[in-house]
Amino acid sequence: MFGYVSRKFLELILTLLFVSVVIFLLLRVIPGDPAQLVLGLNASPESLAELRSELGLTKPLSTQYFSWLKSIFTGRLGKSIFYDKSVGSLILSRLQVTLPLTFLATILSVAIAVPMGLFAAINHKRTADFGVIIFSQLGLSVPAFWLGILALLLFSVKLNFLPAGGFTEWGADPLAAIKSLVLPVLTLTVIQSAALTRMTRSSALDVMGEDYVSTARGKGLSEGKVIYKHVLANGFISILTLIGLQAGQLLAGAVIVESVFHLPGLGQLLILAVEQRDLQLVQSLVTFLVGAIILLNFLVDMTYGILDPRIRLK
Repeated sequence: MFGYVSRKFLELILTLLFVSVVIFLLLRVIPGDPAQLVLGLNASPESLAELRSELGLTKPLSTQYFSWLKSIFTGRLGKSIFYDKSVGSLILSRLQVTLPLTFLATILSVAIAVPMGLFAAINHKRTADFGVIIFSQLGLSVPAFWLGILALLLFSVKLNFLPAGGFTEWGADPLAAIKSLVLPVLTLTVIQSAALTRMTRSSALDVMGEDYVSTARGKGLSEGKVIYKHVLANGFISILTLIGLQAGQLLAGAVIVESVFHLPGLGQLLILAVEQRDLQLVQSLVTFLVGAIILLNFLVDMTYGILDPRIRLK
């Protein structure tokens, strides 16, 4: 197990370093001068040169990269040009929206999709199976923004149960913060659970065709034990892979839903930072999001090794 963990950890570090180089170089070729955007078109050459020097843009690229890399490892991510705040504080302030949104949507998706997928597999080619397939197909076909707008019209405009948008900070009013996240979480849950339901059904059907499942039934095990101990346990690796991918997508890519519900999350912060050519904020935020996704994949790999010892030996 130690060798497996060490190998995966080394892959994580190398991937992060490679990604950091790619992000740094790509942002340097984006058109536009950060100093010009901050000071305006009428700024004097002297002011522009002074700000470029202050931002470190006049140093060689290698010096800029290693200076930025050092700031990541020390936790000093620099200052946002547009917001005039530290990048770290901006990311932390937006995490209070994105993290609960990602966590709740992932948990609800798993709680809904796994039982539904197993139920469909158990009732293969019956009415219940076709019903689950129709639900999952609709969930995959409906755009997230359209479903979010429908949820707003129903629960906020018509029924007036929940707020139509915005976010109340947790420290100000925890109940209002929870209400602000209900509709976005439900919207993401429907979309994510549709794909996860199909994966669970497909994985369960593959495992149910194996000889050891027939043997377990022949030994007199109850159907519940067969499904739980053999079907779900052996098919869960494929399901876990999709759960990890979906959690990463929610963390980095829930920008559409955040826009519909006017949530100040990481997705919206990244879009604004790109529009404003806030170089320091963009490169740190993108690196943080990519790093979080890579870390999630690392945790999924560790779980693989626990669930199936054969994977550790490969």
